[in-house]
Amino acid sequence: MQENPLDRRLFDCSSKFSYVNARQRSIPEEMKTSTVKVRVGDVTVGGGAPLVLIAGPCVVENRSVVMRTAETVVRLAARKGIPLIFKSSYKKANRSSAGSFVTMGEEKALRILAEVRQEFGVPVLTDVHTVEEVHLAAEYVDVLQIPAFLCRQTELLEAVGKTGKAVNIKKGQFMAPEDMHLAAEKVVRTGNRRILLTERGATFGYHNLVVDMRSLPIMRASGFPVVLDVTHSVQLPGREKTRSGGQPEFIFPIARAGVAAGCDALFVETHPNPARALSDAASQLKLALLNDLLDQVTAIDRLLKTL
Repeated sequence: MQENPLDRRLFDCSSKFSYVNARQRSIPEEMKTSTVKVRVGDVTVGGGAPLVLIAGPCVVENRSVVMRTAETVVRLAARKGIPLIFKSSYKKANRSSAGSFVTMGEEKALRILAEVRQEFGVPVLTDVHTVEEVHLAAEYVDVLQIPAFLCRQTELLEAVGKTGKAVNIKKGQFMAPEDMHLAAEKVVRTGNRRILLTERGATFGYHNLVVDMRSLPIMRASGFPVVLDVTHSVQLPGREKTRSGGQPEFIFPIARAGVAAGCDALFVETHPNPARALSDAASQLKLALLNDLLDQVTAIDRLLKTL
């Protein structure tokens, strides 16, 4: 395989672009340069392209919720000229309680996601949790997402890389941002460079997360586009005994800050009635508020790109 200059940029830890000392000095010029462009259908993420929205309900609960949400999100994105990737998990393998909702049925949920892609003409993203799931999910969606808790699982990263699909790797709550290039490397070695890296908050004491905005330029220095997950970032893991709590009132300020810090895409879980959602009820954005959020973040993104 012909060497790609990006490989050297990513993994030469002896250069002045060393991740080891990233936190001990100011951000080098390399961190300010543009990323590669990752194409997902008609959507371009990174490389100076406009801010991308990745949005949808946390999990495929039923066809009605997914299609209703998709219709609204697609309409808003089109009206505002925002490139869109629709997201929803066909299965939730990581739940607080053994009694929590997992899936309505794997293939049934994936078929609903495929219906969204066909009816609305937008690319679709979903999580995978095991190597065995990868081939099945890849038949229905455009982006395979690695959950935060699994971002170091070598065989899983290699499996998604080999599909040729775009891969969104969520940064583990336990990971330093400068170490995420190692997760990306596992996908790169399969010959797949269609990689996104997502910040979703870091563990901060008991039942809380914090978003360090420095993580966005640090991860972006890998050369790959970065995504800010603003709804998982407001979770309070395990706060409500059998499920996670949340502070959705902070979605707006975190989203504004992340776009100002230069993220390439914004990840927003949204639901028509979050209080009745079967997963992440305490942290999803109410669908009726998405319009205002998009007005604010797109204004910031457009301003940045004119500077």
